[in-house]
Amino acid sequence: MENSLPTTGDTKLDQAVQQWLQFDKNPKTVFLVQSLVKEGAVEALQKCFSSRMEFGTAGLRAPMGPGISCMNDLTIIQTTQGFCRYLEECFGDLKERGVVIGHDARAHPASGGGSKCFASLAAAVFISRGVPVHLFSGIIPTPFVPFTVSHLGLCAGIMVTASHNPKQDNGYKVYWENGAQIVSPHDKGISKAIEENLEPWPESWKTEEALKSPLLQDPLQEINTEYFTAIQKHCHHREINKSSKVKIVHTSVHGVGHAFVQAAFKAFELHPPYAVEEQKDPDPEFPTVKYPNPEEGEGVLTLSFALAEREGATVVLANDPDADRLAVAEKRESGQWRVFSGNELGALLGWWMFHCWKKQNSDAAAVKKLYMLCSTVSSKILRAIALKEGFHFEETLTGFKWMGNRARDLLNQGKTVLFAFEEAIGYMCSPSVLDKDGVSAAAIAGEMISYLATKSTSLSQQLTTIYKAYGYHISKNSYFICHEQDVIRSLFERLRNYSGQKGSYPTECGGFSISAVRDLTTGYDSSQPDKKAVLPTSKSSQMITFTFSNGGVATMRTSGTEPKIKYYTELCAPGNSDVTHLQKELDSLVDAIIENFFQPRKNKLQPKPE
Repeated sequence: MENSLPTTGDTKLDQAVQQWLQFDKNPKTVFLVQSLVKEGAVEALQKCFSSRMEFGTAGLRAPMGPGISCMNDLTIIQTTQGFCRYLEECFGDLKERGVVIGHDARAHPASGGGSKCFASLAAAVFISRGVPVHLFSGIIPTPFVPFTVSHLGLCAGIMVTASHNPKQDNGYKVYWENGAQIVSPHDKGISKAIEENLEPWPESWKTEEALKSPLLQDPLQEINTEYFTAIQKHCHHREINKSSKVKIVHTSVHGVGHAFVQAAFKAFELHPPYAVEEQKDPDPEFPTVKYPNPEEGEGVLTLSFALAEREGATVVLANDPDADRLAVAEKRESGQWRVFSGNELGALLGWWMFHCWKKQNSDAAAVKKLYMLCSTVSSKILRAIALKEGFHFEETLTGFKWMGNRARDLLNQGKTVLFAFEEAIGYMCSPSVLDKDGVSAAAIAGEMISYLATKSTSLSQQLTTIYKAYGYHISKNSYFICHEQDVIRSLFERLRNYSGQKGSYPTECGGFSISAVRDLTTGYDSSQPDKKAVLPTSKSSQMITFTFSNGGVATMRTSGTEPKIKYYTELCAPGNSDVTHLQKELDSLVDAIIENFFQPRKNKLQPKPE
């Protein structure tokens, strides 16, 4: 091997390492690779070089570190070169319109990698090809990138973030000209172009020169102004906001959200929320939390609850580190805190968006042009509201890329898309951003809370009112951790060939009768006349939904970004039902699904950490 390094004994690995050392100009990752070779750490080298990160519709997400399986300067350059080439093929006016690039505050000192550095390298690649780049000079929330794509009419957008993943991870999220995340076949086209452009172009490393280029602009000031102007269209109770006595705590969980949520509250003339001091500034170490994910519930919110107790606040709002998600908790009369699930907050925000729309639209025909969307694993509460109120409801595949693209199609047809959500605490309350947006959702939630306070109504009470009007929708979602692909495959294949019968799905589960099965991996749906699923299918991910005779629905699916098998369950019943009985029935159903379908002991699955 070159540079008088010893051989690893694996020719293919030696070649991969050699090519890496030839291409890489980051001294820290070069040193890390050279050290691994000298130490004879073959296993660690294979982990770094065995397979390139797969570019999917969610872009990239992986640990920061050396090698083709990690996020680092070289893989960012290679990815951006492929993306740039693909955009050149798709857009004849790329050099007129340009792209936008944003980043969060993640950093990995050991490998010299970090979001700001990655964003600058991506900008250098585009500028080397004469493409104008709108590069945000400071940290921003993820929703600012899709907003900028739409607002400035750009060809594409890149956000460097790993959202709520562990601190060692980073990611590269891509938006198309329509302002929504990319969907197939763009991912495959970009992936192919990356493989064809692995050798860094001469100018790709020259970030200092690129940052002085006349092709580079900083959109931060303009977008900051325009975004907060745009979301004010959804502020309907300014007078209530000004005089509200409700005290709210906000945490950005060491991410980017603090300044932007403060600005959103100001735009709605709400009193500024109390910020959790220990978590308000960006910190890539996330020192006060085990997981920087408000979806994990109370553990992430401990400091928020403590501040709320000190200040006499009754509500806590929490963003994930890139501020595209929102969690909400409310203090009960008992003094205990209730963290609302993504589905419960979806019901509250969906009700609120329609309530405000109805007050402003007296024309009875207008409701026929109104749409709400949610992902197929989320609560069907919006469907129940839509049936009663007369607007349209649609479900899409899991993920905001599907809802964003469907919303764009509907908007292009002159329809109004009022709201979209997914159970993973993602909410799209404004068509200005065709993705989940935790900043606008925080301000809109703040106004809803202030309005309800004038009626002496808590969020919990309002949720019960919604369920009584439109039917109870009780959900219970969680996951198991599994790193073994073979185990995951055999678990799902067993469900497709139940009791040893090929192509036969279960007809019951622990005494609960199954009335329908939909398999979006194979395209089978027993409830359709032709037995074919209506939603698009994907052989690359596992997803089966069971409908039960008691009104329960359960979906089991693999995660696209984490080693998890997730389950989503919901029990729907009339608004006059006994909620305690419903909860017990759902608990029993979930226990049966875990025991009979997941078989955690046999499959050695790790439960969700408490």
